[in-house]
Amino acid sequence: MWRIWQTFEPRRTLTALAIFLFTLAILIHFILLSTDRFNWLDGPAPKAAMPAAAATAAP
Repeated sequence: MWRIWQTFEPRRTLTALAIFLFTLAILIHFILLSTDRFNWLDGPAPKAAMPAAAATAAP
């Protein structure tokens, strides 16, 4: 394990890892906010009204 830390500088490696994980977390949260089911800020969108043709019963 110590050879890995001799190859990579620990401060730069951990900083890059932290930036990558933060960016990934923000990306996942924005993807979830763009969906109707998982948008916890606006809540679910109201259901659209049924079209008149579908609401009429067929004989």
